[in-house]
Amino acid sequence: MPKSLPAKIIVCALTMILLGGIGSIITSGSMNPWYSDLNKPPGTPPNWIFGPVWTTLYILIGISFALIWHHFPDQIGKTRLTFFFFAQLILNLAWSPFFFGAHQITAALVVIILLWIFIALTTSEFAKSSKPAASLLIPYLLWVSYATYLNAAYAFLN
Repeated sequence: MPKSLPAKIIVCALTMILLGGIGSIITSGSMNPWYSDLNKPPGTPPNWIFGPVWTTLYILIGISFALIWHHFPDQIGKTRLTFFFFAQLILNLAWSPFFFGAHQITAALVVIILLWIFIALTTSEFAKSSKPAASLLIPYLLWVSYATYLNAAYAFLN
């Protein structure tokens, strides 16, 4: 078990990137022809942007969790903070299989709305212990807000 903050950051960031990579495997397998044939909502970014954005977000999420783990180890595994963090993580990992894997756009919309709620709850709980850890989750919340708009628009248009 790593003891230093830099080691915890590395472990957490790499774990998040690895878990996110699993979702990208599902995503990449469904891009053509299904996704490319969907009616795109206004503001849909180019496909190449998702990899760098999600990699950055996963690193920030990992650093955020590492800060809590390092400075407040008693919070891990025993509090709402842990429940909210892992709930949002599971929902994050579930979204791609619903949207890209099963092509269930409406079910994916439900998942992403729940994801947004649990990111907000996680951010709020992290803020009680560490403002820097909570601040690192803000870009994630903003991106998922944008992704929720896209998911809702895809559901409406298709």
